[in-house]
Amino acid sequence: MAQQAFKLFATSPKGLEPLLVDELSSLGATTARQTRGGVEFFGTLEVVYRVCLWSRLAGRILMPLIEQPVEDPDQLYEAVHDFPWEDHFDSTATMAVDCNLSSSKITHSRYAALKIKDAVVDRFRELTGQRPDVEVKQPNWRINAWLNHDKLILSLDLSGDSLHRRGYRTEGGLAPLKEHLAAALLVRAGWNTLSQAGAPLVDPMCGSGTLAIEAALIAGDCAPGMLREYYGFFHWKQHDAELWQQLLDEAQSRREKGLESVPRIVGYDRDPRAIKNAWANAERAGVEFCVHFERRELKQLGESDDFSQPGLLITNPPYGERLGEKEEVLELYTLLGEKMREQFLHWNVSVFTVGSEFGQALAMRAQNKHTFYNGALKCLLLHFKVEPEHFFRAPITASHGLANVITLSDGAQMFVNRMRKNLKKMKRWAGRNGISCYRVYDADLPEYAVAVDLYDGRAHVQEYQAPSTIDERLARRRVREVVTVLPELLGIDAEHVYVKTRKRQRGSDQYDRQDKRREFFEVNEGGLRFKVNLADYLDTGLFLDHRLTRELIRDLAPQRDFLNLFAYTGSVSVYAAAGGALSTTTVDMSSTYCGWAKENLELNGFTSHVHQVISADCLKWIEQHSRKYGLIFLDPPTFSNSKKMDDCFDIQRDHVALIKNACCLLTDDGVLIFSNNLRRFKMDHDALTGLEIEEISQQTIPQDFERNPRIHNCWKISLGK
Repeated sequence: MAQQAFKLFATSPKGLEPLLVDELSSLGATTARQTRGGVEFFGTLEVVYRVCLWSRLAGRILMPLIEQPVEDPDQLYEAVHDFPWEDHFDSTATMAVDCNLSSSKITHSRYAALKIKDAVVDRFRELTGQRPDVEVKQPNWRINAWLNHDKLILSLDLSGDSLHRRGYRTEGGLAPLKEHLAAALLVRAGWNTLSQAGAPLVDPMCGSGTLAIEAALIAGDCAPGMLREYYGFFHWKQHDAELWQQLLDEAQSRREKGLESVPRIVGYDRDPRAIKNAWANAERAGVEFCVHFERRELKQLGESDDFSQPGLLITNPPYGERLGEKEEVLELYTLLGEKMREQFLHWNVSVFTVGSEFGQALAMRAQNKHTFYNGALKCLLLHFKVEPEHFFRAPITASHGLANVITLSDGAQMFVNRMRKNLKKMKRWAGRNGISCYRVYDADLPEYAVAVDLYDGRAHVQEYQAPSTIDERLARRRVREVVTVLPELLGIDAEHVYVKTRKRQRGSDQYDRQDKRREFFEVNEGGLRFKVNLADYLDTGLFLDHRLTRELIRDLAPQRDFLNLFAYTGSVSVYAAAGGALSTTTVDMSSTYCGWAKENLELNGFTSHVHQVISADCLKWIEQHSRKYGLIFLDPPTFSNSKKMDDCFDIQRDHVALIKNACCLLTDDGVLIFSNNLRRFKMDHDALTGLEIEEISQQTIPQDFERNPRIHNCWKISLGK
């Protein structure tokens, strides 16, 4: 016989609701739906027990019994008095009433709670001659009343008390996180997956240890409700003690097995009283043997520990009120950021903070963030991946009260001097030519092997992969120095410095996302508009070294049908269309870049059907098509073994066949512009007899790339007469 399904409601702090929907569904709840103040769901008695025992995120579990309009105290009394309370509890059971009001004609919650209590007591007295007594702290059953716009929702509190009270914490710090909020932070930080992979966890400002203990309970598959000795359903007439015991036995078995494989979990704090409380809490939670707490100053973090295995650093630093002064909190965040960058490379970091300015003091770009409320206080959980490309210098202003002093190495000072010299020269040149996106530094100093490009007030820094003979730590330190000084040198915000490592790309690597921030913005070049993205991909969407090549295409385009092969984001197609091409056909294997190309064309008003964008393998496409074009731009990758291709492609080995096939699509007077980025590329003229081939590489290298004349190769090819 199927069990009865009850309509239920789980209360939740603001910000936890989406996570709670997923958790309740995993525990067997059906039709879980986020609503004001929590999650509505349906579940059997077994689901009720599982939620009370296993939910890490819920507050109270309520079962609505009465839902009807009431406009005054008399109607409230009647609605409660008419309900058959005797079907749920004995007259001798103690009770309590919680009441909350919102936009109700009944304006005093204590008066409303009194009317509800009187209605219940009177009904029992009339039926049995006995009345239940009121017990505020731990009654046998608790009623939860909610009066909203004169509608009454009266529920039985099956949990009896908030489920965040696990039973292990009798003492907290000055401002401890509630247990279900701590669990939610861990879930958002990805601890479920990381702990299963054996990753360690560190909380450098652990307070009374709530984050570390909740992390141990999650990793150890421990039901958070097992320690509780009190639930609101214990004296409910529909309580099934045998079923409840079965679930307790199951939870105990899972706990014993799970605690055998808890990864390393460490908490530090400067306050010895907090560490004492943390150990006491861990002992009551039964996880004292799989966590470690130790008194340690933040400045000592990582000095005597082996953190070589990446894991999760998660912490809830002071909000400002504890230390009294905002400047002190900012200094604390600055120190935390330094420790993260120095000691926790490749780790995941999640920091729970009250303001973005504190987060910026960490001097790393957050990959994601989630909003939570700690009581009434709106907070952010900032997520970082500790990689050099995400580092930047924290913005420091007089209002922060921090010292604006940077100690530079001799090499870094040389970099600063070279950058100032380049900027002075390049800004004048760019201004005269109306150029807003250009290169200002290209590994001018071999020790500082980076390229720095400016994009309308933003800096794109590409770190060239260091040779194996260079110490990796030294190379990373030099990149950090570059990132540290650039905001001040360029006069831009630190968050507008984007850092990537450029290495030889294989297969479809050039298409892989580096990030998922979707920070697109528009730039102007040659009177045209283009979308660029400095965060998500290795390349930005606009190859700056092809600026003159694009101008050449515009000059050659009038009254010609134009074909753009390996088109990337279609910027060359936009130039051809602007130059008066009869039509443009843009072909690239990546659907992402094809979508980007369409947006670039539309951004410039080229929406006609004569401007086609096709997602296809260019090598196959040119073999299968016979339409003739008066102008073709061919800019293939150096190497590719993408899954979308039948075979790998090598530009040196395969360029002859590629050029011949492309020339088959040329009109008799057509022109093919062929380009590639292989520095040691050699054109096989002997194998390409019958074609007129003119190298124009030097003519297509812009002034800002003159320091690197092999940035690309370029040829103008036409059919022989």
